[in-house]
Order: sequence, then structure tokens, then C-alpha cells
Amino acid sequence: MSPRPHLLLSTLLAVLAFVAACSGPGADVAETPGPATITSAPLRSVAVVTHGSAGDAFWNVVKNGAEAAGKDLGIRVDYYSSGDPGQQAELIDNAIAQGVDGLVVSMANPSALRPAVERAVAAGIAVVTINSGEADSKAVGAIGHIGQSERQAGVAAGRRLRDAGKSKLLCVIHEAGNIGANDRCAGATEGFGAAAATLQVDIANPADAQSRIKGALEADPAIDAVLTLNSQIAARATAAVRESRSAAAVATFDLNSDVVAAIRSGALLFAVDQQQYEQGYLPVVMLRLYRRNHNTVGGGLPVQTGPAFVDGSDIDTVAGLVSAGTR
Repeated sequence: MSPRPHLLLSTLLAVLAFVAACSGPGADVAETPGPATITSAPLRSVAVVTHGSAGDAFWNVVKNGAEAAGKDLGIRVDYYSSGDPGQQAELIDNAIAQGVDGLVVSMANPSALRPAVERAVAAGIAVVTINSGEADSKAVGAIGHIGQSERQAGVAAGRRLRDAGKSKLLCVIHEAGNIGANDRCAGATEGFGAAAATLQVDIANPADAQSRIKGALEADPAIDAVLTLNSQIAARATAAVRESRSAAAVATFDLNSDVVAAIRSGALLFAVDQQQYEQGYLPVVMLRLYRRNHNTVGGGLPVQTGPAFVDGSDIDTVAGLVSAGTR
């Protein structure tokens, strides 16, 4: 049996009255549109292309962060790396050819990578730069940069060594042409505010790097502070100090299990931690928000992940996170 007409009319009027009450003055209005109102394309795939070497402890943590973000957000994340700028540019071009929705790239050599990154932007691929290339990020068309201001991190490290009573600094650069490494040493020299020198070594030849650091310490016994810019070179520096019978204190940028052990033993004074897990994780979130809701982060300024400092006071807390691959 069909409902009576007057009952249908009563029901309709009741519904209209309820809607009017909900939408009238004083009603709660949602400030953010729901998913059904968003017309932007979803973020399905992201390529992460860094200048790290395969198996590098630092970049493994970046990779872990990126892959964790992909898993959490349901986005395919493919990670690629090469220490050669030309090969890194080719990896970016390959990602463009594959039609990825988003690109994350570290620009340690901006001049070599700029054309490839600009091609990605021209192809409609949203780009976030990480780690290196902060000064060039906006110019190449990236929607943001996530990392540590290397110059300012260097300044902070230099001041910390100065405050520890050191008077002559040796800053060890491990990779030629890496603008971030140069910025770290320049900042450390500024923050140290006393006698400072730089030493160029090659991370691809760690035994030679150790020999060169040892030679510098033996040639100038006045050096009482050594700052390395890479956790792998830190181990070589502590060995060089021991072999040369130098009294120099050693500090480093970045963490790994060897750095944790060296801080615990007193062989390392501190480590500058740029929390690189965030440099892998956060860009994927940024790209998703940009594609889905046209959001940007940072207001045109880089999003800073460091510097944080790890020393004997908090090494026990951080050690487990290093083992887990998130610090």
C-alpha cells in the first residue's frame, strides 16, 4: 500500500526544516572540503633520486623514510641513487619517461642537475628538493625544499667546538664538487672564529682519507679539533687521531652505528644530526598534499630538519633509533 499524500508532504516539510536549521545562521559549517569535492589528480607514484652511493648508511635512512611514507599513504615510491651527477640526471630523465606523478631530488651539483629537473617541471611533474640545493630549489621550479641549511649547521658545529675550548680546526671535505660540503666547512670556519683549515679527501678511497688526515695532524700538532662531514669519514678521522697520537677532538656530521659507538666511547665529541628520515618521509607527504589539495609548505622558505646535536647526554636514547634505521 502506498503512503498517504498528506504523510508524504509532512515528511518532506520536516526534512526541509531540518536542512534549513543546519544551514542557517549559527550552524556548524565545515571549513575543509571533503574528498568528494577535490578535483585534483591523486598522487600514485613518486621517484626519489639522490646523490648518495648504494649502501651508504645516511642515504639508507632517507630511503627508509620515503618508503615508509609511501606505505603509509598508499603511494608507489621508487628510490634511485648515484654519486655521479651525470648519472643522476639520467635517472631523473628516466623518471620523467615513466610518467611519475612526483619527483624528489637532492641537488648536490645544481648546475649538472638543473636541466633535468626543469624538464620534469615542464612535463607537469611536481618536484621537491631535499638535502642539497636549497639555494637553487625555487629557481628550478620545485614546490619546496626539505633539509638542513648546511651553512648554518656548520656555524653551529664550529661554535660548539669553540665553546669546548678548541683553538685550531681542521675541516675534512670528503666529496669534491659537493656544494653542501663546502657550505658546511665555510660555516664551521665562521662559527669557530679562530684558526681553521680544510682538507680534501675522497670518500671512495677511505684508506687514503685516513692517511691524509693523519698526515695533516702530524704536520701541525696545533690542530686540536677535527670536523668531518660524513659518518664514514668520522671513523677514519678517529683512527687517524689515534695513529698520530694527536690530542685533537673529533666531531662529525651525521649518524651511523660506528658514530654511536664512538660517542659512547668518548672518541667522538658530538654528531650533527640532520634527521634525514624526515628528508625521505616529508616530501612524499608534501607531494600528496600538493596534488590532492594544491597545498604548499614553507611559505617559500626551506623546511629545516636540523641541525640537532647528539652527544653523550642523549646517545642512549638515539642509539636504538639508529639501529632501527630511522635516525
